[in-house]
Amino acid sequence: MKFAIMQPYFFPYIGYFELIYRSDFWIVFDTPQFIQQGWIHRNRILHPREGWQFIVVPRKRHPHTARICEIVIAEDEAWRERILGQIGHYKRRAPFYKAVRDLVIDCLYGSFGSLSELNVKSLEKVTAYLGIPFRYAVFSQMEISSMQFEDSTDRAIKVARILGATEYINPPGGAHLFDRDRFEEAGIKLTIQKPVDFVYDCDGYTFEPNLSIIDVMMWNSPDSITRYLESRSQEGI
Repeated sequence: MKFAIMQPYFFPYIGYFELIYRSDFWIVFDTPQFIQQGWIHRNRILHPREGWQFIVVPRKRHPHTARICEIVIAEDEAWRERILGQIGHYKRRAPFYKAVRDLVIDCLYGSFGSLSELNVKSLEKVTAYLGIPFRYAVFSQMEISSMQFEDSTDRAIKVARILGATEYINPPGGAHLFDRDRFEEAGIKLTIQKPVDFVYDCDGYTFEPNLSIIDVMMWNSPDSITRYLESRSQEGI
């Protein structure tokens, strides 16, 4: 079994979904400290004139040591309408605007106890839209969340043993966090995913790499996205 551990990002980029595509089991890692400039509460989409812009979920005030699972959405702000307004410019040219807007609405509207819950719900709905299996557990709700880990390598190896997994997959940006020799000693394969190279036409715009999956879905059908992920899987990592 292949598995991955990742924080619950807000409408993450396609590389995140490639990791889900390649994994048999996913752990939503919601116990690290929340980082203000990270990807838990925001992501990037095309700007109507040039470049990109942030879409952001507002948070209630919290201690700087708060964990991701403890971050609560500031529901008194009209943030949903603001995000829908920000994606409105895609309507002029993006072929899948209506389907993706409906999907975003379905993800954003609801009652959430935390920002992490919103992000997990969004991951469920986006993977369903793309036709990607998404079998997961939330780390803070697992018995192993109370375990002590020396570092990222130790955590991945111990979790792999508990799950009965034989392979751990991680994005390229985190390669420096893992000790390949220790994985080999433990009999667990460490796979570092290659950087994504999915380039697509954005009629009337300049392509910006690694934007939110929202941008990817605006310009590409679910079939074309999964075909790309499948081609990467056949090539190997």
